[in-house]
Formats: sequence, structure tokens, C-alpha cells
Amino acid sequence: MKVLGIIPARYGSTRLPGKPLLDICGKSMIQRVYEQCLKSKNLDSVIVATDDNRIFNHVTKFGGNVILTSTKHRTGTDRCGEVIDKYDKSFDLVVNIQGDEPLIDPLQIDQLVNLFNNSEIDIATLAKKSSSKELFFDRNHPKAIIDKNSFALNFCREIKQNHTRSCFLHVGIYAFKKNVLEKICQLKETKNEKKEKLEQLRWLDNHYRIKVGITNFESYSIDTLEDLKKIQQIIR
Repeated sequence: MKVLGIIPARYGSTRLPGKPLLDICGKSMIQRVYEQCLKSKNLDSVIVATDDNRIFNHVTKFGGNVILTSTKHRTGTDRCGEVIDKYDKSFDLVVNIQGDEPLIDPLQIDQLVNLFNNSEIDIATLAKKSSSKELFFDRNHPKAIIDKNSFALNFCREIKQNHTRSCFLHVGIYAFKKNVLEKICQLKETKNEKKEKLEQLRWLDNHYRIKVGITNFESYSIDTLEDLKKIQQIIR
């Protein structure tokens, strides 16, 4: 099984414009994500997919693999679809890796890819159990509700008190069989997706099953300057 890791990197973030290029203790955020991905044992190749020449030139400068994609994509998954179409169709599996998690553990990526040892899996993601009630009821931290076989029943930003047992904090990394990725990129946005602003609801609404692996690794994304300061403190 040949596996491609794609890191979508958009320049125009609403809260932190240009955040892929933010300096984190001497290296940009996108370089730190890229270097973590290279440590994965299950990725055969890693590429950054960007919509901006500044990011393209920066990745090229540090020796990374990068491709320039359309500015019209609304989701990272749609950007991954363009990469598969333009870059290399020989991969069997595609992993969509968040470009704003500079501390992503390569073992997380390996865990996700290993879920496809079951040939019936088409799409997979990760989630984490948390004892923090504050995070569970924070709309900025999406939740995954799963069944007894670890398939997603729903993804949401707000949950009811009695759903916490089957609810996990969603870790925003996805893997797809290549042919499935090509199909879901053709799907239209659904009402649930618009309401929650969660692209994975489009797949559930179109009857795709999503396997959820439970991870123990912490996930640190950067959406605000406060998040950036926390990451800098951890790295130092």
C-alpha cells in the first residue's frame, strides 16, 4: 500500500493570516509540521499543498516537496483532491494532515494508516478521550460521537450532557482510499456541514462510514496568538 501525506496550507486564515509562515523558535510552523511527517514510518511521500506563492517559495527554500493549488478550495480535503489529480495517481491511500499542528506525533499518523489493514475501511480519522469538561463544551473543539465498533455516528461542536460517554474530542487528521477521496471531492456541501462548519459531515450525510481510531497523543493546533505562545513554551 503506497501512502501519500498531504499538508494543506492556506495563507488566508481568518484569525491568523499567514500562519503557516509563523516563526516557532527558529522554524516556521509549516516546516515543523513537514519535518514531523517525515518521521512517519507509514508515509511514502509528503507534500505541502498551498494556494500562495509565499508558502510555495518558503517550502521550496527549506527543501520540502510542495505544489501550488487553486485558491477556490473551501476545504483541505478538496485541496488534497487536486493534488491527487495533478501530482501522482499511483498512491493507494491519502492522509490529510493539518498544517497548524507543529507538534503532531508521527505515531499518530502511523496509527491512522494502520486502520486500513482492514480492507473494508474507506475513510478514517482519530479522536481522543478527555476528562476536561471545559473542552467538551467548547465549540472551538469539535467532538466525535462513535458507536461500539468505533465508527462515527456524528460530529458536532456542542453536545448534550448525557452524550459525554460516547463522545471524544476529534483530532483533525483524515485518511482516505484514493478512489474514495476522488468521489467525496465531487459531493456538494450539505446542510449539516454548513451548520456545524465541519466538512466530515458531508461524508456522513452521503452514507460514507468513518472509522475512528482512539489516540492517547495530545493534539496542539494553532488558531490564535495565545495558542502560538503555548507551543513556543512547550518547544523551548
